[in-house]
Amino acid sequence: MAEVNMLNKSSLSMTLSPLLFACLLISCCYGQVPLVMWASEGNTLPSLDRPTVGKMMSVDQVKSILTSALATAPHTVLLFLQDKLSMEDFTVYGGVFGDKEDGAFPNLQACLKVASSPLVLPSLARGVAAEVPALLQDSLGTSPLYTDLSSLAQQSLASGPALLVIGLPYSSGPQTKKVLHQNDEIIGKVLQIMKTKNVPYTAIYTGLQPSWVIEDTSVIIEPLVSRSLLQSPEPGVKPPVVFNGTQGPCILLWADSLNVSFSRASDSQWITVDLAPLTFTPAVSLTGSSCSDNSSVLVLNYNNVLGFTTFTLTFVMTKRYFPVSARNWTLVEQVRLGYDGGQTATFNGSRGIYSPAEYSFHCQMVSSNRDPLLVPHNSTVAEMWRVQFTDFQIQGFNVTGNFSYASDCAGFFTPGIWMGLLTSLLMVLILTYGLHMIMQLRTMDRFQDPKGPSISVPLSE
Repeated sequence: MAEVNMLNKSSLSMTLSPLLFACLLISCCYGQVPLVMWASEGNTLPSLDRPTVGKMMSVDQVKSILTSALATAPHTVLLFLQDKLSMEDFTVYGGVFGDKEDGAFPNLQACLKVASSPLVLPSLARGVAAEVPALLQDSLGTSPLYTDLSSLAQQSLASGPALLVIGLPYSSGPQTKKVLHQNDEIIGKVLQIMKTKNVPYTAIYTGLQPSWVIEDTSVIIEPLVSRSLLQSPEPGVKPPVVFNGTQGPCILLWADSLNVSFSRASDSQWITVDLAPLTFTPAVSLTGSSCSDNSSVLVLNYNNVLGFTTFTLTFVMTKRYFPVSARNWTLVEQVRLGYDGGQTATFNGSRGIYSPAEYSFHCQMVSSNRDPLLVPHNSTVAEMWRVQFTDFQIQGFNVTGNFSYASDCAGFFTPGIWMGLLTSLLMVLILTYGLHMIMQLRTMDRFQDPKGPSISVPLSE
């Protein structure tokens, strides 16, 4: 668990690194999301009491802190919402161990050094970070506006409260530092725009999910083997989305993440948002969905996503009979993204997303750009939209309450199996050829006697 640290200006004037490193030592055994909050130059955040040491921040605690902070801070709030973020990102890529010039957060560190009494919450409880936009909306009394650099530069900010949400991507692997540095540059450019417009602001930098999750092995020790401290149980698995028809449940959907990426024609930068937190907790509106014996349509309705006032994610499924297999099959014909009240981006999925009608379909990764199972309807869609669903499962027919047996997208003969079979076949052929050649060898059965007549061997032998 992590201790919440309230930072003052004098401690941050030296460096941000010691704070982040200390927070890491406390919370390195868990997957938690930090939150960094500061006000523009000339504005201060109120001094708040330190919460209980060693306790993760709950929704009510975060709401109380944000409400108290916004009581005196500017009501133009910039929420930099990254797909994934952990304290380890700061310690690994933030120049903690002396290489500050090569750090990935120069703009963020510069802002915190000049800010007055910034706030760092290193450990939000699981799922709390996804509630930050809603908490800010309640505190400010205004709806969030999802924007980007090009849109923000053209917007005229009124004197009233405003909640501007800037989505930031995240990439695991060797590109992590580069992506974090690009996000830091976006933060710097946004703050420069606000400074040019002479608009005081309150900035918040956090993530939707932790990027580093380290398993705590103490929670899996059997009670009969050893004693351990009592702790609250982990929250259960989120329930699937269920659409009820006239005769009960008829469509089920579940996914660990529903990532949708958008890029404007004039900008090559992709803005990604995960719709899963908005889909399963709380349940999303299913207005427009329908189901029948041979077709099912699941419509997920959202508000204020990627800068669009209305946004829908639609799955169109049909049931067909194929004589070759002599059975009915479920095909996800199309996945549609509806936005701006009428525009639609369509992806065809009938060639890769299918299963027997009695089963559900499951796939660890359903994507439109990497090993695509979803094919863009045209080039315009491919240039502007990308979708990527992880741990995806859907069933549109023969629903009995829970998911039926899952037909997985991974085939039986994977590339590794094919490589092993072909290598074994090659070795068997070489062995067979060698045995055949050995069996053709013939030894001499007659020998010449120097004192006798010469041996005559016919050519036929």
